[in-house]
Amino acid sequence: MTTVRTIMRSDVQCINVRDTMKVAAEQMRRFDVGALPICDGEGRPVGIVTDRDIVVRVVGRGADPSTTTAGELAQGGEDLHTVDAATDIDDALVLMEQRRIRRLPVTEDGVLVGIITEADIARNLSENTVGEFVGAVCAADLPARSG
Repeated sequence: MTTVRTIMRSDVQCINVRDTMKVAAEQMRRFDVGALPICDGEGRPVGIVTDRDIVVRVVGRGADPSTTTAGELAQGGEDLHTVDAATDIDDALVLMEQRRIRRLPVTEDGVLVGIITEADIARNLSENTVGEFVGAVCAADLPARSG
């Protein structure tokens, strides 16, 4: 059995619910990532914030990135899905495909220990598996072909 731990990125960075979107943007730039899990004070993921969230939901609405907190913007809450590091990778892929999840926080005993992204799937799994994943998760977001 191949587990999630095998392909996850263990160098995942997170931000605290009290951190501002300015801090989130600085962290994204520093670590060259487009999303950060948001964790509570005990390291448990409670949401995810993306670079697009900062642009569209903060700047685009005229809010101040230096006062808007990650907790205010957290994508997830009740809808946040995580997976345990010992989970079979096929089970994690089913969850990601069914829920159209592009980034899946990985936990142990509820604490963030990693993340699986589209890039991790592309680097570590077969071309066929990657194609199925893209078809299920990403294809609906692609523009329709003309002609």
